[in-house]
Amino acid sequence: MNAVDELCAPETARRSARSGGRAARVAARAAPLADNLRPVRAGLPGGQYKPLTQAGVEKIHASALQALEEIGLANAPASGVELLCGAGAILGDDGRIRFPRALVEDMLAKAARDITLYARDPRQDMHLSGTSVHFGTAGAAVHIVDPLTLNYRESKAQDLYDCAKLAEHLDNIHFFQRTVVCRDVADNKEMDLNTLYACLSGTRKHVGTSIFDLDHVADAFEMLHTVAGGEDRWRERPFVSNSNCFVVPPMKFAEESCRVMEECVRGGMPMLLLSAGQAGATAPAPIALAIVQAMAECLAGVVYVNAIRLGAPAIFGTWPFVSDLRTGAMSGGSAEQALLSAGCAQMHRFYDLPGGAASGISDSKLPDMQAGWEQGITNTLAGLSGLNLCYESVGMHASLLGFCLESMVLGDDILGQVMRLVRGIDVTEDTTSIEVMKEVCLGGAGHYLGSNQTLQLMQTEYVYPVVGNRMSPKEWVEAGKPMLLDKAIARKNEILSQAGSVIEPEIDAALRARFNIYFR
Repeated sequence: MNAVDELCAPETARRSARSGGRAARVAARAAPLADNLRPVRAGLPGGQYKPLTQAGVEKIHASALQALEEIGLANAPASGVELLCGAGAILGDDGRIRFPRALVEDMLAKAARDITLYARDPRQDMHLSGTSVHFGTAGAAVHIVDPLTLNYRESKAQDLYDCAKLAEHLDNIHFFQRTVVCRDVADNKEMDLNTLYACLSGTRKHVGTSIFDLDHVADAFEMLHTVAGGEDRWRERPFVSNSNCFVVPPMKFAEESCRVMEECVRGGMPMLLLSAGQAGATAPAPIALAIVQAMAECLAGVVYVNAIRLGAPAIFGTWPFVSDLRTGAMSGGSAEQALLSAGCAQMHRFYDLPGGAASGISDSKLPDMQAGWEQGITNTLAGLSGLNLCYESVGMHASLLGFCLESMVLGDDILGQVMRLVRGIDVTEDTTSIEVMKEVCLGGAGHYLGSNQTLQLMQTEYVYPVVGNRMSPKEWVEAGKPMLLDKAIARKNEILSQAGSVIEPEIDAALRARFNIYFR
């Protein structure tokens, strides 16, 4: 060995040791992380953002109680009148049901809290307590958006099934509620049943569905009991919630939906009490007063549900939307929409009730830059406000009229970044110790790229996009200048080509023999 070799030998040995250690670390990083080590996951606590002052929260609550006492709600079905008046509400000569303050406060004290929305895969259960944040779909668009042809076409049952399959395999989408209307199904009962079954066939995550007619409820529960393995097993772990528009804003009950709600609550199904007024149209124009109306309507829902069955699981579904006051058209991607949803989340915390609202809607017709900023802003504020259930968070375009599967894939990347914001900065003894600084600065490599701490935190502290592009311009050119939409299409196709029905074949065959199912 010559002198140069002797001088280089220690460094060569060190490089070899580092190389071997690095290879082992790379292999370890390739293995899936345990759920508790993942940098983002369902249920991270938010609540850092509070658009309302404490005085503002209390003022909105007081105004909501006043509205329930003085205005009340019209059009309750006869069964609802009996339930509500039996609980202590008052039927006026004008036919409106009014709610004394003491009744509302009593039912709030008895309402279910810290509920779990179950999934068929227990790892996907959602525990709704405090400011835990979960993102999912919803919306019921009537068109599918094709981002290549720039065309809108009518949505079909097969599209809904494909959406559910994507949701099953996109990590940052934590639950699945109907995204599109099965417009190829003409019969209303068959539409409800195909909607429910397409969701259940595509994903084992928690499912939200709508049932529009009381006569459809029995068949829906027959389907659920079959999938669950019997009524008792369904009641132990109800894995579907009913998205129920029990009110027609402003301040009127929806009679048929109320009757459906009564039957679903008795059947053990969790309820999303959905109030969806549109500020400037079916809700007041001031953001604060739109929240007041939403609170009043959903507080009436809390009384209603608990009059049916005390302590029944229900989600405080305040979904006030925004109008573009120049035209009256809905503006789901606006800053005002983000404020409305965040303000509602703050009110949910005031009541200590599990709550949901809309986020992630885009007014843009395509998955473009406008869609990106609208989805990013509204989802971020929803997450930082601690909204338990963020509905419509991916895929929604044209203010709920169009749904795009490729945008759903892109949105999964957005939600990963949003959840990293929700998680915030971990300040611990380890993350603030200066020992690693000493090692690097006092005789070390002069940078942190290869330090053990950096390598250990690569997966647990940092989130990386799946389709988002972080190449340098040189790398991008060498890779053939890949476009974001192309990567989203490829990932969508990859998932759909590999994903099949998550219903057992014998159960699927039995249900297809019993019901007219439109998708394959």
